[in-house]
Amino acid sequence: MKIIKVGLIGFGIVGSGVVKILSDNSDVISQRLGAKIELVKIADLDIETDRGVKVEPGVLTKDVDEVLTNPEIDIVIELIGGTEPAKTFMMKAMENGKRVVTANKALLAKHGDEVFSLAEEKGFALGFEAAVGGCIPIIRSLKESFAATQIKSIVGIVNGTANYILSQMTENGREFGVALKEAQELGFAEADPTFDVEGIDTAHKAALLTRLAYGTSVNFDEIYIQGISDITLKDIDCAREFGYKIKLLAISKMNGDSVEVRVHPAMIPEDHSLAQINGVFNAVQIYDDLMEKSALIGHGAGSLPTASAVIGDVIEIARDVLLGVSSRVPVQAFDPKSFKNLPVTDIRQIETEYFLRFNALDKPGVLSVISGILGDHSISIKSVIQQGRDEGKGVPLILMTHQAREENIQDALAKLNHTDVISEKPIVIRCES
Repeated sequence: MKIIKVGLIGFGIVGSGVVKILSDNSDVISQRLGAKIELVKIADLDIETDRGVKVEPGVLTKDVDEVLTNPEIDIVIELIGGTEPAKTFMMKAMENGKRVVTANKALLAKHGDEVFSLAEEKGFALGFEAAVGGCIPIIRSLKESFAATQIKSIVGIVNGTANYILSQMTENGREFGVALKEAQELGFAEADPTFDVEGIDTAHKAALLTRLAYGTSVNFDEIYIQGISDITLKDIDCAREFGYKIKLLAISKMNGDSVEVRVHPAMIPEDHSLAQINGVFNAVQIYDDLMEKSALIGHGAGSLPTASAVIGDVIEIARDVLLGVSSRVPVQAFDPKSFKNLPVTDIRQIETEYFLRFNALDKPGVLSVISGILGDHSISIKSVIQQGRDEGKGVPLILMTHQAREENIQDALAKLNHTDVISEKPIVIRCES
């Protein structure tokens, strides 16, 4: 039986999952591929710590060049994360004629133009299924299953940590900090959870989905990003009163001459399918001109789900190696000649419905002043809830608006902040139906 030789850079949680799958499922992999995948080198700075998986003598090394320049290795798996030295390693691997598989969404979101261009120049596949949605085959679906469609928009829950925290706040009444600590204790959140809870990880994935959906590069710095760290139980409870749940969403839309890419907490109706996605599960919904709406759901994080996606890419690329062909599917889902460079729509130009929570002073005419300023900015009120006095902060006043323009909302709130009718900065959460 033919052998495809693989090198691994990064022996962490996902890397050890890759080793486990290649060992435990070697027979089924060989049956599907018609060849054996042999892991010949693993490069990591720490080769002493026990990862709980068996590694043959001589496989571990601290010298990454034993992977990057080894003439026997066909496929290099990069799992160290971050932009550097990961970028240097990936580029060097491709320059040395290696196919590459990665889970590195941050690198591809920020330096995708450079990395994808080199892969296209070399004519090699670049596997990155594990970069978005863990084991959900969203990358392969966008490249192949939706190749005949005009994709209009993508909306998804693509960060398991944030979704777990919001689920605990919603279902069990946990405060944000308590839910975060629990996520860390269970291994769902990093010691430094900033990328997850502030929406940065979700934005990396949104950039990749946008690239593949519409055939355009995305300037990551133009993406609007807002995390969940300011969401309180009061917001969760208010959402429930209106029949909504709060989820951290990646939203990508084709607007003709620009693309709308934004990440933020959003209120979605309780009967919406995404509102049912709880815990560390991820889900992505695709809206197109042929099938209207399609959804993919699955484990979005964890050693084995992510490693499974990595191995799926390795098997797909191994088939190219066995056939002696270059990549059969364009790396970025579109022919390079038709790739575009569309700008990202300014967040102030979007239109949606809004949830507004004020702490209003308890005196006559307050609601009239607030509604008057909103009306002056073309914002109409859909419904109002006035709650009991919040001692020392005034009277909580919650408004839901009809569809409005973001710049009008922001301008109206800026004006309200300079009045004497509210006691603190309003809370704004966008609504997506």
